[in-house]
Amino acid sequence: MPDMDSGLLFSFLAVDLLLVCVPGADWAYVITTALRGGRIPRAVAGLVCGYALHTALATAGLAVLVAGSPGLLTAVTVAGAGYLLWLGWGVLRRPAVPGATGPASARTDAGAAPATDARPFLRGATISGLNPKGLLLYLSVLPQFLTLRGAHLPVPAQTAVLGLLHMACCAAVYLTVGALARALLAARPAAARAVTRTSGAAMLGIGAFLLVERLATL
Repeated sequence: MPDMDSGLLFSFLAVDLLLVCVPGADWAYVITTALRGGRIPRAVAGLVCGYALHTALATAGLAVLVAGSPGLLTAVTVAGAGYLLWLGWGVLRRPAVPGATGPASARTDAGAAPATDARPFLRGATISGLNPKGLLLYLSVLPQFLTLRGAHLPVPAQTAVLGLLHMACCAAVYLTVGALARALLAARPAAARAVTRTSGAAMLGIGAFLLVERLATL
């Protein structure tokens, strides 16, 4: 950190926070997890773990390889879009209400497993790990904040530092979103159900958009 330009770090932090604060699939998943009584920290840890994969790929230079391989990028996009469509449909079919009694209150995010299992983490890791937009962020945004000449840190190390900053931003924003969703909607079942359905619809919409966008380029 001290060997990198502090101005570039703060600039990256500002841009990254703006990007992370734009609602998307991650937001929808965190909100759904919160309103279904799931473990928010586990869900967020899963999302961050997925971005750790993107950071590792970018640091190793493999992100460029994936983006440059149409077949591989299509496979990742289709897998990620399909998973979002499956999750979104599950949320729309079972919009849980906070504080409800019975089996529904014991369910996590988009499934019927108890909140004590590892599914919130695994689903979060799958959502962000298979999100091609996350990969493209590392390819299009992050390189603008790298110092290629005269830097004390090599480019892979700089990439890792910026990737860790992105992961920290994701953790802070998503934990806040989850806590606010649960606190503000816990006593409002009707509003919670509407927000849950909106989150499910957002997953469906984002999944469909990714699929159509990628298939249109083939």
